[in-house]
Amino acid sequence: MPDTPLKARVTPTALTIAGSDSGGGAGIQADLKTFAAHGVYGASAVSALTAQNTLGVQGVMPVSAEFLAAQVQSVLSDLPVAAIKTGMLADAAAIRAVVVALRDVSAPLVVDPVMVATSGDRLLPASAVSALRDTLLPLAHLLTPNLPEAAVLLGADVATDVDQMLLQAKSLLAFGPRAVLLKGGHLPSADAVDVYCDSRGCQLLRAPRVATHNTHGTGCTLAAAACARLALGDSLELAARHAKSYLYQALCHADNVAVGAGAGPVHHFFFHTAYEVSHE
Repeated sequence: MPDTPLKARVTPTALTIAGSDSGGGAGIQADLKTFAAHGVYGASAVSALTAQNTLGVQGVMPVSAEFLAAQVQSVLSDLPVAAIKTGMLADAAAIRAVVVALRDVSAPLVVDPVMVATSGDRLLPASAVSALRDTLLPLAHLLTPNLPEAAVLLGADVATDVDQMLLQAKSLLAFGPRAVLLKGGHLPSADAVDVYCDSRGCQLLRAPRVATHNTHGTGCTLAAAACARLALGDSLELAARHAKSYLYQALCHADNVAVGAGAGPVHHFFFHTAYEVSHE
């Protein structure tokens, strides 16, 4: 008798809805690398094309809201998506299209509100901030802003210490996400301190600050790592803690990747034991 074929195990799948980085260090490219590093199959919906390298962004071409929605619907109609991440969304129309596409989806959603670049440049029009805050954040399971992005969402000054971060993280919960991971990389401190908050309270996640010039795509990588862990079944808090650990190791090994003449990417495939993040 012929052997009965074995049924393949269903691979955990995550979907990223974000912009493409032609240089490969951030955006969808960073997300897919991060998913792969976690053993998660990555699908994507491209919100914008960029002409970009380690020296900067030379051009951006947004995808129409209709075609962005078509990509999302195509993936969701076929693939068993276990977690979703949003990154750069070009305008209010794109945000609304994503909200409609995800409104009845039960998979956990990580929202990385890409609004302000490391340089301080605004990446999302002011007219789109309210659409993000009022329609997308209520769908989010985990919100991962940096300090300037949190300030824009709250209409407040940028936090300058951990106490202010704690207050702002708690305030962001009022917009509807189940949990917030407020990234403190902009603080001038010896440790990189992030704040995780949910309905049970807040925790500080610490890791030593890594001295490297290769920091391109850190925000995308952190959010994508959390998304991957959610696809694998982690709780929100455990996913956030793992994402912090994974990014720390990716930064520790970033100088082993020689890419471009500017700020290079982190090392997504370091394959080392994860650093244990302390907390308070």
